[in-house]
Amino acid sequence: MNLEANQVSIRQACDAGLLSGAVTVAWQGGKVLQVNEIGYRDIGAGLPMTRDTVFRIASMTKPITVAAAMALVDAGRLRLSDPVANWLPEFAAPRVLLDPAGPLEATTAARRALTVEDLMTHRCGIGYGFSVPGPIAREYQRLPFGRGPEAWLTAMAALPLVDQPGERMTYGHATDVLGVLLSRIEGKPLPQVLSERILDPLGMSDTGFCVSPETRRRSATMYRIDGDTLRDDAMGPVPIAVPAFPNAGGGLMSTADDYLAFIRMLLADGVFDGTRVLSAESARAMRTDRLTEDQKRQPFLGAPFWVGRGFGLNLSVVTDPAKSQPLFGPGGAGSFGWPGAYGTWWQADPTADLILIYLVQNAPMLSPEAAVAVAGNTSVAKLRAAQPKFVRRTYAALGL
Repeated sequence: MNLEANQVSIRQACDAGLLSGAVTVAWQGGKVLQVNEIGYRDIGAGLPMTRDTVFRIASMTKPITVAAAMALVDAGRLRLSDPVANWLPEFAAPRVLLDPAGPLEATTAARRALTVEDLMTHRCGIGYGFSVPGPIAREYQRLPFGRGPEAWLTAMAALPLVDQPGERMTYGHATDVLGVLLSRIEGKPLPQVLSERILDPLGMSDTGFCVSPETRRRSATMYRIDGDTLRDDAMGPVPIAVPAFPNAGGGLMSTADDYLAFIRMLLADGVFDGTRVLSAESARAMRTDRLTEDQKRQPFLGAPFWVGRGFGLNLSVVTDPAKSQPLFGPGGAGSFGWPGAYGTWWQADPTADLILIYLVQNAPMLSPEAAVAVAGNTSVAKLRAAQPKFVRRTYAALGL
């Protein structure tokens, strides 16, 4: 077994000046088979990528928030069928746009209550500013993140939904709403809820909404592609204080080993190193497809994302490997994962008892027009090709 070939596409992207560096992990059957530390976490400072480099993981935060919610389900404090208005009365009588791209004043009443499961599956009619068209997109972009959870939720709940509850999947701020709900149930700030329910039991000491000044020295700089140039002005340094609004849908920072612990727990039906973090039922529920066939025919962020795949509780799930592999790469039935906007990615494959993690820091363009812009950018295309080639070459080296 020679896994070194899986480094080639990553090193090529670095040599081409499209990527600063990456940390990758291949784990199988209880053992770490390989850790790649390629390139730099900060090019200008000459600081190399290391196994303990801290990354902004963006939407890879979402499964952690959902797992914390499932821990509350296990504790009898929450049910997937519960109306969110039980704790968030701001959503007691939501309105729904008659036309998702239409005026905000043209609405109708929601046909049923929003549920916790609606939030976990993004079937609650709440989008992002880059995932929906029309005037509602601008309103999402104006949400007051800097004023704390209560002000943010009040502003969010005042907006109409873009779809009827349960009708279709619209990727968006649903997990942020779920985070406020968890905080209210527990009567604690969200960072404390995540720590007590998930991070501490898994020993994820490098994962949080902020880092210590010492840990910041291990953090990766965020880069962006400007034409054919890699720039380091995409984002400032990682925070050393908890932000006013801890973003449950995308605000965590983590390391390869921390996130590996989380994935291993899900793969082992809720157990990590002898400690039960979630019930087997809850862990399996996260990995079970919940989309209807009609919902899978609807595009996801403009792409046919659900070919051979489904969606559980904020995890994509391979349902038909023969259909999924040509588009998305190898992964047996039941393989699950969820990426992050900054290029971070992971997958757990139960059929091979295999986990792959790929961590980089490249800020994308996030707008309704981004797909068109990216389609014409060969540099971005080359960068994006590095990750699937890493996956395919890893599977090939393992004879899978």
